[in-house]
Amino acid sequence: MSTAPNIAPANIAQRRTFAIISHPDAGKTTLTEKLLLFGGAIHLAGAVKAKKGGQSARSDWMAIEQQRGISVTASVMTFEYHDHTINLLDTPGHKDFSEDTYRTLTAVDSAVMVLDGAKGIEEQTLKLFEVCRLRDTPVITFINKMDRETKEPFELLDEIEKTLALDVCPITWPIGMGERFRGSFNVMTDTLYLFDAGSGSHIVDSMQFKGADDPALDEHIPTAELAKFREEVAMVKAIYPNFNKQSYLEGHLTPVFFGSAVNNFGVRELLEALCDIAPPPRVQAADPRSIAPEEPKFTGFVFKIQANMDKNHRDRIAFVRICSGKYTRGMKVLHVRSGKTLALNNPVLFLARERELAEEAWPGDILGIPGHGHLHIGDSLTEGEQLYFTGIPNFAPELFQRVRLEDPLKSKQLKAALEQLSEEGASQIFKPLDGSPWIIGVVGALQFDVIASRLQAEYGVRGSFESVQYTTARWLKCTSQAKLDEFCDKNKYNTAEDASGQIAYLAPNAWHLQRIQQDWPDIEFLKTRENR
Repeated sequence: MSTAPNIAPANIAQRRTFAIISHPDAGKTTLTEKLLLFGGAIHLAGAVKAKKGGQSARSDWMAIEQQRGISVTASVMTFEYHDHTINLLDTPGHKDFSEDTYRTLTAVDSAVMVLDGAKGIEEQTLKLFEVCRLRDTPVITFINKMDRETKEPFELLDEIEKTLALDVCPITWPIGMGERFRGSFNVMTDTLYLFDAGSGSHIVDSMQFKGADDPALDEHIPTAELAKFREEVAMVKAIYPNFNKQSYLEGHLTPVFFGSAVNNFGVRELLEALCDIAPPPRVQAADPRSIAPEEPKFTGFVFKIQANMDKNHRDRIAFVRICSGKYTRGMKVLHVRSGKTLALNNPVLFLARERELAEEAWPGDILGIPGHGHLHIGDSLTEGEQLYFTGIPNFAPELFQRVRLEDPLKSKQLKAALEQLSEEGASQIFKPLDGSPWIIGVVGALQFDVIASRLQAEYGVRGSFESVQYTTARWLKCTSQAKLDEFCDKNKYNTAEDASGQIAYLAPNAWHLQRIQQDWPDIEFLKTRENR
């Protein structure tokens, strides 16, 4: 490790890098937009400040996202709030894009879990939370849509405790729900905020009252509802423990906020909590050693590749999480996998599709490095040290299809497009050793629709998908190259090379996979492949 002085603590302490996770339709994209609104990044909900004209940008920027109203790719947005630099990563909510979400969660220090108050914890929310738990990622909970009829707040807290095995600590408490939603009470500051249903697109300061027993509340909340609210607040204070920051940072406790993102209600309190209690950049796992953010030399890793974010430019952006040191424009770094030196002359910071040339950046920040086609997901960048950041895997696909071209003369364009999409992590491609055409492997069926849409929109390639007989893939690892060659020769109709040249076995079903593993005990069949 370098003996140079560590970088200034203030540059690290003021960073907050977090992801928003949720089940589809819980309000994740709306909350993202409203956080940008309160952060000053947009002046009207739905329209990002543009440097010229009235252009707009949203976290859902891809055409298929805008058409279907879903998030299928992770977006990165950076803004300032209360002397903090906020790096917000909006993850895909759809279950078919769990790989992109998993990789995004490797690049954050905390997460906000959004729940629909009427539905509670749903399938995708549970899966994403388990990823957070595996990485000991602290989670703040935002229970959304309180302006609609929801489950009872105590029932929701009980569901979080039992389903997620988490302690809960309500930071805010709702006053009613649906048509009777009157506002919320901040348990920690003893402040009550009245709800204004007409403030969806602009920030409007709510009326505030000090304490649940403020006599002025009688003029604004019906007597029976006010009595019920005061009784509930007394129960909250009696039942639930005080907020314990250390327990939250260790992933044992989740602070809970209630609100209505579409109406901006509860968003300010959530954003302030992220500044106050969410962790700054944390130590990152790497081989052969972990990397602390205070270290003086620059390190970072690629967690996402995205092409054609701007349809007017055939661009390609590698998203890099800075782990230590300081980035300055023009600096040279080692691309560890290839051993080559890269000059970082024009990286950018993001506001959805909006980009700003980055002159400097610090641990926790997300840099976009344009143009370098040799940067892949999982690649490590350093100032010379040979190290690999770990925990950024490829997952074995579960669905396989071939592309049938409408125009056979477009085969070169198809190959280039599939390789590009594979590098982004949108799919995995396999070239069978028997010489048959490329096979596309994905985790979720909707990914095929996205691939087809992007092939046509971005590469001018029209095609349809046809089924193949495979149901899963396993990467092969063997200490004996001769044994591996023998296996491939005897199973060439079921073996293929992926885009990186790694050999994989494509199994027609679980029985065949189990049988082949028994027959070849010297070979490991891996469900994941580490990107490094």
